[in-house]
Order: sequence, then C-alpha cells, then structure tokens
Amino acid sequence: MTIKRHLPWPLMVLLWAAVLAVGSLAAVWTYQLGRNNLPGLHGDAGEQIEQLSEQVRKLTAENERLQSASNASQNEVKIAQTTQATLATQVKNLEAENNRQKEDLAFFDSLLPTNLGAPGITIQRFKAEQAAPTQLRYRVLVMQGGGGTQQFAGNLQLSINIVQGGKSATLNFPEGNAADQARYRLAFKYYQRVEGLLNIPEGATVKSVAVRVLDRGQVRAQQSVDL
Repeated sequence: MTIKRHLPWPLMVLLWAAVLAVGSLAAVWTYQLGRNNLPGLHGDAGEQIEQLSEQVRKLTAENERLQSASNASQNEVKIAQTTQATLATQVKNLEAENNRQKEDLAFFDSLLPTNLGAPGITIQRFKAEQAAPTQLRYRVLVMQGGGGTQQFAGNLQLSINIVQGGKSATLNFPEGNAADQARYRLAFKYYQRVEGLLNIPEGATVKSVAVRVLDRGQVRAQQSVDL
C-alpha cells in the first residue's frame, strides 16, 4: 500500500504564484537582453527615424523644385512656339509687303520722264490668285502715260471664265447694283491701284481672269491672266 502526501492548497497556490513570477521575470529579462543586443532597437532607432524623415523632407522639396522647373520649362516652350508662329506670320507679311514695294518701285520707275511712254491709259500691273475655294483676289495698277495732264474718269470691269459641272461660264464684275459699280470706278491723273475679292460659285474651277478699263463704255485697255 502506497501512502501519498498532499500539500495544503494554500501552499500550492503560493508555489504556483512563485513559478509564474519567476517565468514572467525570465521573459522580461530575455526581452530586454534581446533589445539591448539588436542594433537599431534602442538608442539608435529614434536617430534613424529622424534621419529618414529628414531625407523624406529633402526629397519632397527637391521633387517640388523639379516640378516647378518642369512647369516653367513647359511655359517657356509654349511662349517660344507662340513667338515663333507670330514671327513667321510677320515674316510672311513683310515678304508680301516687300514684293508690293518692288512692284511700286517698278511702277514709279515707269513714271520717270524718260519712260513716260505713249499717251493713253495702260494696265501696268494685273494679278489674280485664288484666295479661298470661293474667292478670287485681284490687284490692278492703271496708269495714264505721256505726262497725264488730264484727269481720267472711267470704270474697271473684270470677267472670270469658270468651269462648273462640266460647263463653261463667265462671271462679270461689277454686278448690276449701284453699290457694286461704285467699287470699280476710276478717277486719277497719273495712276490708280484697285484691289479686292471676287466671289465665285462653290465647286467652280477658274480658268482665266480678264480686266478692262472702260471710258464711257469704250475699252481703253485690257489684260488677262490664266490660272
């Protein structure tokens, strides 16, 4: 027969409490030991976080600076493109004005006493070109030679030969109304420049343009160009 001795329950409680206390102390000691031995988990952790935060701030500031520089560069490119387009338009206008000045110079050279030519009305310059699908631009210089001592009064007439729908037709300007006729009146002593736009039907092809100077219904000068 075996005799078992049982400890009183208050003593058992104290014994288990002591065991738990020792185990807790051991766990805390192990945690503190590991924390002290691992790099960056004690005194250096706050310093490393501060360094990383400082790097983030610097990178953010640098990113903002680069973004600002990029926006400024894009604006400069847009300004440069606008300026280039404006300059290209100005160059085109200056070229057109230069050609016009050359025409004027040639015309005024013809007015010199040595080149007055025979008395009478002549068409010194006549140009016609397509300005738009339904518009034709023309320019005419009419001159009175031989000194031009008398005032000339007459009118200009233009005719456009077109092909539309396989059929030929002629458009005459000015039209019948009085307001349109006033645009083509001539009154000068030496010369007069006339220029403007003529409307043509949509889909029509211009073959040639003729201009005539009329004096009381009589043709004094005429000229034509093919397009």
